[in-house]
Amino acid sequence: MTTTAVIVPPAHAQDQEAAADAQATPAQQQYADIIVTAQKREENLQNVPISIQALGTRKLDELNIGNFEEYSQLLPSVAFQSLQPGVTTVYMRGVASGGDGNHSGSLPSVGVYLDEQPVSTIGGTLDVHIYDIARIESLAGPQGTLYGASSQAGTIRIITNKPSTAAFSGAIDGEINTVEDGDIGGKLEGFLNIPLSQNAALRVVGFYQRDAGYIDNVPGTRSFLPEEGGITVDNDAFVEENFNQNEVYGGRAALKVDLDENWTVTPTVIYQEQKTGGIYGSDPLVGDLQVQRFYPDYRKERFIQAALTIEGRIGNWDVTYAGAFLDRTTASATDYTDYSEAYDSLYASVGGLAGYFYYQDADGNTIDPRQWVVASDHFKKVSQEFRVASPQDARFRVVAGLFYQRQTNEIHQDYQIPGLGPLVSVNGLPGTLWLTEQFRVDKDYAMFGEASFDILPNLTLTAGGRAFIYDNSLIGFFGFGRNPAYIQDAEDNPPPNAAGSSRTGVASCFTVEGIRLRDAELAGRTRTLLPPAVAGGPCTNLGVYSPSTGTVSPEKADGQGFTHRLNLTWKPTENILLYGTWSRGFRPGGINRRGDVAPYAADFLTNYEIGAKTTLFDGLLRLNGAVYQQEWKTFQFSFLGENSFTEIHNGPDARIRGIEMDANLITGGLSLTVAGSYTDAKTKQNLCAIDDPTYTCSGPDNSIAAPAGTRLPITPQFKINGTARYSIPVGGTGTAYIQGLVAHQSSASSDIRVASAASIGRLEAFTTANLALGGNFGDYSFEIFAQNIFDERAQLTRFQACGNCGQRTYIVYSTPRTIGIRAGRKF
Repeated sequence: MTTTAVIVPPAHAQDQEAAADAQATPAQQQYADIIVTAQKREENLQNVPISIQALGTRKLDELNIGNFEEYSQLLPSVAFQSLQPGVTTVYMRGVASGGDGNHSGSLPSVGVYLDEQPVSTIGGTLDVHIYDIARIESLAGPQGTLYGASSQAGTIRIITNKPSTAAFSGAIDGEINTVEDGDIGGKLEGFLNIPLSQNAALRVVGFYQRDAGYIDNVPGTRSFLPEEGGITVDNDAFVEENFNQNEVYGGRAALKVDLDENWTVTPTVIYQEQKTGGIYGSDPLVGDLQVQRFYPDYRKERFIQAALTIEGRIGNWDVTYAGAFLDRTTASATDYTDYSEAYDSLYASVGGLAGYFYYQDADGNTIDPRQWVVASDHFKKVSQEFRVASPQDARFRVVAGLFYQRQTNEIHQDYQIPGLGPLVSVNGLPGTLWLTEQFRVDKDYAMFGEASFDILPNLTLTAGGRAFIYDNSLIGFFGFGRNPAYIQDAEDNPPPNAAGSSRTGVASCFTVEGIRLRDAELAGRTRTLLPPAVAGGPCTNLGVYSPSTGTVSPEKADGQGFTHRLNLTWKPTENILLYGTWSRGFRPGGINRRGDVAPYAADFLTNYEIGAKTTLFDGLLRLNGAVYQQEWKTFQFSFLGENSFTEIHNGPDARIRGIEMDANLITGGLSLTVAGSYTDAKTKQNLCAIDDPTYTCSGPDNSIAAPAGTRLPITPQFKINGTARYSIPVGGTGTAYIQGLVAHQSSASSDIRVASAASIGRLEAFTTANLALGGNFGDYSFEIFAQNIFDERAQLTRFQACGNCGQRTYIVYSTPRTIGIRAGRKF
């Protein structure tokens, strides 16, 4: 499946582009042959026997694509959940159970690559700013053979333009826009390609973007129910129009050095910083694009990646090394008043939060029970891949390699109630009701290979496999504090903490004797705690005590296995390719950060697919399509459990059937593109409310969370988009154009659990349209554009603040109607 765009091999893109442009019509310039590297080789997209789309440099520029949300609407196989920029979870082909974006959740099911290096992280897809990009490749279906664990359902690859020694070149582009009933935004971008010698060149990119806000934080109050009197609070200090503003800035630099005619070294570094204020969810109970927030909401993210790619030849074999180090930090604050409101109502019969809990200051006075969450994550990823490839024109050809990856995350979440007394707070942290301080490590090792054999000149069999080992661990602290004066089962005890919990948090930490504090108290043993294994925590309650060392080591989950791919390709004519594929992908198991919840196992996806790629009428029409069925075994399922704490379990099996297609037509100055998908994804057995491996949901206190046949969430059943562009010559050297884009998707469930889906509400169907009018005149370009011209409230995500926060559902919409101008110059 393809969406065509102009692309030439990355190493030669800048060298050949000018010559190609001089000989082609405007329409032909857009849809020249597409060269991709999806199978670790340079190949014409129409000869790659997998379902793949490619958006090239011109397509990305023409459609004003700058981030993940904008390019994903052109990829019918892709669905996503997004809370705000930088907090997005990606799904492909309906492989979605919902709720997989937590920093302590499952590894992603869709891999994201920046050039040769994986940048998939837990807790949200890396939202790389899109500028000076050669192409974006979207590979649907399991890509586990060549791309590994986090490519269970598919892979998205962002390929940057590389330095060229051919000539000095550059560009600068600017934009200013205004959002309906919102603020003013814009961006400034540019790049320079600088030949340093005949054998070396440098390419640098810089960008700044400001996204206009359009969500208003309006005045409001919340009332709570203490045993005596009442507390009413307002948000006057935080009222602000258009408070969901977002800034992104950064740069990229790549140095290409040809050591000789066979070997090339390309070190690359990318830096990006993002600052987001407010939230992107709107509360329909308050008003259109309005919310009521009572504490600051913000998110700051910074990432830097240093990468090294070495390409060369030994004999007639291609050799590639790709290594990278990614460092990503996030810091955020989130108003959690909804949690307090929900639990105050839940315990209204016993005096609300004040009557049931101990939300008190140091003098024992009842205080304002509102919470906010101050959090941070520090991701680090090291990846290395070494592979070799035999001559591409041989009858028998091989790609094989080794892969290693190590990811870590330092997790910090501080649930604060200002003024909370030190004896009912987490030990050593006055004002902290609940703390998560944990360290996670995910390691992957693999050997992989694919071999292709031409049975006949037009009939090829490809077989591939990947042997993998994964090793994941988690250690640290989670939970409430422990009043030092509290003694289990003693009379006239003070409260153990603000929640009155005598079992969780510090109560379950390890003592120096290797037993839990609560058990030590009941047995009359020492209450002296081991020091925390993770800095910032009061002690350690998630881990395994080692008597031989007297220390706590991480909880671990490991496993090994094998994934495969078998493909048969037939080309009855030069312009028609037919293929069939049987492939398998996987996702590692892991540790639940709540120690009393069992680890979850790996899940596997098996794909059966047939497809066709056709090029007709001398290349004027391209029509591609694929039909598939996927079996998803014991899928990993995340949800907010007790105390609104994320839990990951293995659910039942699911069956996914689908169709993907795209068509591209060029006639004269008119180019048309249509791409769409149909996805039918359903559970095969009951999803039980608690673990039940029989899926009969017949155990004690059990119930059916989703009956067999329930549609999987998030992914719409239908998704389709179309673009039309008409270009005409102007004045001999210029080109004027008008362009339109229409995208539609059907409704989808917001949660796999039937009751939760009913509470949160269904993601409604929507249709959006963009329009642009502009021209290219020599080295200059100018455009007037309107995005979401009908000001559609396109629902991207629906969510609630906590597991029991059914009183308020927030809806994240696509940006309202945006009108702007763009201008640029190449040199």
